[in-house]
Amino acid sequence: MSSAKKQTQLRLEPEVLAAGKDAAAARGLDFNQYVQRLITEDTTGARAAGMAAAQRLLDTHGDFLQSLEDELDAQHRPAVRKSRGAAA
Repeated sequence: MSSAKKQTQLRLEPEVLAAGKDAAAARGLDFNQYVQRLITEDTTGARAAGMAAAQRLLDTHGDFLQSLEDELDAQHRPAVRKSRGAAA
């Protein structure tokens, strides 16, 4: 039984290949699945639709999301120690 998939060859700069493999692993995909997903999303318009939806979310709720991020940052910021003046 033969597979319907076709094999191709890519030539990538080493740092591009490493970044792609890292991105694939972060998503739980092997490199082939990652490349296939990127091509599919790009050629079907899915990526553009997702980016447009994300932009609408930011346009509508960006200020609220920024305030939440600022609150979380403040909670995790180390306390500032007040220095005492040098004794005379």
